[in-house]
Amino acid sequence: MNDSDVPASGSGSPAPVHFKLVIDCTNPQAQADFWAAALHYEVEDNNALIERLLELGALPREAVVEFHARLAFRDLVAVRHPDDPVAPDSGTGLGRRLLFQRVPEPKTGKNRLHLDLHPGEGLREGEVERLKGLGASVLREVKEPSGQWVVMADPEGNEFCVQ
Repeated sequence: MNDSDVPASGSGSPAPVHFKLVIDCTNPQAQADFWAAALHYEVEDNNALIERLLELGALPREAVVEFHARLAFRDLVAVRHPDDPVAPDSGTGLGRRLLFQRVPEPKTGKNRLHLDLHPGEGLREGEVERLKGLGASVLREVKEPSGQWVVMADPEGNEFCVQ
């Protein structure tokens, strides 16, 4: 790859790479609901894109479910930050996103990657209780010289921390 292959950001340096975090799960819709509530994000609405794909015959009806009274992909659901832009033709977020993808096997080991949630100074205890109410569980509380946090698991057992 040479410099001509790298898109410029206007300042002469390469543009940052856009990404989303993809999380394997057995129930994308339930995970999307949990994480949208946990992060105060929004579940993406891909209804218009799915209708278009169905009309074109590019998507089989078996690949679609009804979710929140809209059409959704059976095996993929994303949540996005509510302030970030959205592609109007697809409903896909163009900023901070988590995508939940159905896989056939359950989680079997420790996460190699996890989210750290930072609710703000003095708000950890209340946030942990709120997340428990959404279906998360507390795995352990950590108190070290470097700080304190609570290790939790989402409804499918994926670990995350509340700082």
